[in-house]
Amino acid sequence: MSIRWGAVKTSQRSPMPRRKRQMNNLSPSKSLYEPRRAVHNKRIDGPFRRFKWLVMAVTLGIYYGTPWIRWDRGPYAPDQAVLVDLAHRRFYMFGIEIWPQEFYFVAGLLIMAGIGLFLVTSAVGRAWCGYSCPQTVWTDLFQHVDRFVDGDRNARMKLDAAPWTWGKVTRRVFKWAIYLVIGFWTGGAWIMYFADAPTLVHDFWRGEAAPVAYVTVAILTLTTVTLGGFMREQVCIYMCPWPRIQSAMMDEKSLTVTYKDWRGEPRGSLKKSKKEPDKFGDCIDCNLCVAVCPTGIDIREGPQIGCITCALCIDACDRTMAEVGRPRGLIDYVTLEDARREIAGEPPRPVWKALLRPRTLVYFGIWSAIGLAMLFALGTRNRIDISAAPDRNPPFMLLSDGSVRNSFTVKIRNMSTAPRRMKIELEGLPGAAMWSSTTSRDRAAREIESTIPADATEPLRLYIAAPPGTGGQSFAFNLTTLDAQTETDTAKVTFSGPGASE
Repeated sequence: MSIRWGAVKTSQRSPMPRRKRQMNNLSPSKSLYEPRRAVHNKRIDGPFRRFKWLVMAVTLGIYYGTPWIRWDRGPYAPDQAVLVDLAHRRFYMFGIEIWPQEFYFVAGLLIMAGIGLFLVTSAVGRAWCGYSCPQTVWTDLFQHVDRFVDGDRNARMKLDAAPWTWGKVTRRVFKWAIYLVIGFWTGGAWIMYFADAPTLVHDFWRGEAAPVAYVTVAILTLTTVTLGGFMREQVCIYMCPWPRIQSAMMDEKSLTVTYKDWRGEPRGSLKKSKKEPDKFGDCIDCNLCVAVCPTGIDIREGPQIGCITCALCIDACDRTMAEVGRPRGLIDYVTLEDARREIAGEPPRPVWKALLRPRTLVYFGIWSAIGLAMLFALGTRNRIDISAAPDRNPPFMLLSDGSVRNSFTVKIRNMSTAPRRMKIELEGLPGAAMWSSTTSRDRAAREIESTIPADATEPLRLYIAAPPGTGGQSFAFNLTTLDAQTETDTAKVTFSGPGASE
């Protein structure tokens, strides 16, 4: 009946052009997006809050302090512990040195980071988002600045609603100046990973650094202040893709922050619950869990995209339960399976059983296998390399005595931090001898010695003369170091000649 009435009413409407209806729907009185509500989270203390303090101190300490750590690599290499040396195409990380052709080590680290994120998410939900994500860490830092300047939650809300006076302007300017200092040092620390930190700081303040350094610091200052100081929870809710992806990584066995509605509902104030204890649940509707949330959500409404599982609501709820004399855990890390068990009256499982399950063990096994493979590759890799390319035009030359000459460009790479004496010798090509562009054919031999500078690639122009009638065939340049740490490498090439191939 109601459907027919709606259809009749629709048919009786006065005709309106489609374009005009669309314009009415987009009238200024209606907005396509919900306006942002400022989040003023309350200060709270508890084990999860203290853990967030620890993670923030460690991560920020690593980020800001690592460029200043020194690492002695000898006189031929930089002494900065972690350095991305773009000018010389090197990546240094303490005792590890990565060359461009060894980029697979960096790829391995990125794969390990991805699998590690899958592991953490499948085990404890968005714990990465709640504790270690750069957006979370810097947002937390800026929120502490807000408390330092404007006071705790109620004072900040009152100040926001107050008219603009000189006192409010002074506080805002002071707070935003601190934001800029944090953003500036964030950008400044970033560029120190790409150049020697003390030298760069000296050149930067004297105006002698490269223009790209100033541009990079300016961009990172702006983005840090904007994302951490003003957008904050909007980045986590709207901009970050991980909340949309995490659902594929989680299942009913994953731990996540959960409000136990079967225990807390129906809600009632402490006064009402004391009068009628059988009518109300444990939640006294104090809203402290909402007040402490850095993204401003109400965990009691169930799983939400804005929940970063920082567990501050657990600290808040546990404190309230202790004050009213009720058991902790109304909000807690719980799996869906354990939630069903608790509803049925069964005791919850130990946390370690929720963590040590086949899926997390598989992720951990893959993560560990990649890490061990990379360590093995690092431990067994050669610090030398040889490559050779023949001249294409002409492929060979006939000398006056009938011998056949080929020309090769040989590149010898020394990836150690000291010069090394090396020997190049021919393997195969019977009767042939070689000499370099700096010597004459009279000194031709089956092997040549050369000293290669530290951390360098040395090109050599080599000529090989084979007996008359030698045809095209394969042979190799064997490279051997002439020091206590003997290493070898081989470059296989083809000799061109007029004779029949062998």
